[in-house]
Amino acid sequence: MSVALMWVVSPTSEVSNGTGFLDSVRVLDSFNSVARCRNLIGSGRPKRGRKNRLNYRSMNEGGYFSSKNRGSFSVISSIVASPTGEIALTSEQKVYDVVLKQAALVKRQLKSRENMEVKPDIALPGTLPLLSEAYDRCGEVCAEYAKTFYLGTLLMTPERRRAIWAIYVWCRRTDELVDGPNASHITPAALDRWETRLEDIFRGRPFDMLDAALSDTVTKFPVDIQPFRDMIEGMRMDLWKSRYKNFDELYLYCYYVAGTVGLMSVPIMGIAPESKATTESVYNASLALGLANQLTNILRDVGEDARRGRIYLPQDELAQAGLSDDDIFAGKVTDKWRNFMKKQIKRARKFFDDAEKGVTELSSASRWPVWASLLLYRQILDEIEANDYNNFTRRAYVSKPKKILALPMAYVKSLVPPSLVKA
Repeated sequence: MSVALMWVVSPTSEVSNGTGFLDSVRVLDSFNSVARCRNLIGSGRPKRGRKNRLNYRSMNEGGYFSSKNRGSFSVISSIVASPTGEIALTSEQKVYDVVLKQAALVKRQLKSRENMEVKPDIALPGTLPLLSEAYDRCGEVCAEYAKTFYLGTLLMTPERRRAIWAIYVWCRRTDELVDGPNASHITPAALDRWETRLEDIFRGRPFDMLDAALSDTVTKFPVDIQPFRDMIEGMRMDLWKSRYKNFDELYLYCYYVAGTVGLMSVPIMGIAPESKATTESVYNASLALGLANQLTNILRDVGEDARRGRIYLPQDELAQAGLSDDDIFAGKVTDKWRNFMKKQIKRARKFFDDAEKGVTELSSASRWPVWASLLLYRQILDEIEANDYNNFTRRAYVSKPKKILALPMAYVKSLVPPSLVKA
């Protein structure tokens, strides 16, 4: 299942059918030396100890969950009891803990600095041209694989634009590990090595030129490693899990592979200085957009996923609708299927609605590409309906004329100022 990269606003694939993304971004010979690439960032940055990954099955990292401070974010389920009588947290509560921690990191940065001006490039002798080349390569990759989004990033400040490119490329490479041409050869051990490499990036020890751009980015913006780790956890999940018994399970998966992108992006996109919204509410909205995009991907790709033996739909809701895995594999559109799909589309649209509440709170230069992503991805749901809910043999996509019409609409929406009332 492809990651619903928050910034990939073209609903149709813009990826070439060549040898794959990882091959297309092979590093230049001048960056093959690990030692030289590490010098791009320098070794003076304090090393961070390895953080324990959140154990979503058994722990609440501090008990932050409270309906009082959730802002406008929609929570569908709450605390549940296990068969043994123990209280267990739902996926939404677990994810909300992560949201609060990311928001707290940004707020600490804001208190320590009067504004979010980024740090200058690290001026090590002879490294600035190489670092600039690394960012340029990230921009080229973004332009090749996410054309519409790339155009939107050109409205951002140079520092934010380059940082978004670096994050986009890392997410794309991570997704390709389990969804690319070499996916059949990927093992849990390979993902463990990728996570170790991620930790090296955050320690200022990049392996190649694309890593170097991200390593520089995380020194300049209050970006935390946890959402990156969580995305890798989603890739691990794809190696062994092909069914989701309920929406709570599916929600956690969608957070891992797409909601994380929103959490990575907010520190780069920036919150408008005049915004009265809470940092948590902006993070919640960004998370909601990632979840909405991923749910839309799932609904669009039902037939494609079924042909790979995967069903990314809540099993209990299928059963309630009188449907089973056999019905999915048969690929026949029935009234039962239409009614089921109507409910799934309604849920996805609710997440898009939640996302809208936070887009206007972003910095003015960052709103257009996010609005474009939201409007274009939401139109995929309209196309599924237009196809009479046949997502077995027909792939819903937004036509080029509709995409062209959506871009000026997104631009107009991006001009709406943030709320002057505290959210």
